[in-house]
Amino acid sequence: VQLQASGGGLVQAGDSLRLSCAASGRTFSIYNMGWLRQAPGKEREFVANMRWSGSSTSYADSVKGRFTISRDYAKNMVYLQMNSLKVEDTAVYICAVNSGGGGFDYFGQGTLVTVSS
Repeated sequence: VQLQASGGGLVQAGDSLRLSCAASGRTFSIYNMGWLRQAPGKEREFVANMRWSGSSTSYADSVKGRFTISRDYAKNMVYLQMNSLKVEDTAVYICAVNSGGGGFDYFGQGTLVTVSS
């Protein structure tokens, strides 16, 4: 599975941004699709994911109520709507796929989100 993320940029605290991720290749193998992020000097962390063939979602506590993950099954796209952005949301956001092996096993190149105060 190949993943291409887009939509990052520089915004101010309180603003909104929507990230997109296009999946191609063996998309029939996708079980979950989601987002991770890695801030400068920090480890990669889970943000959100969504069951590919259903509506089940999960979120990190730090983004609950502010971020919403969604997908367009027909277009093989997953989105991350980010509202009320905070400076601490600054990170490279990485689109990822779980093909059913227990964790994310495919990763995109990431898109940078910078939130200024």
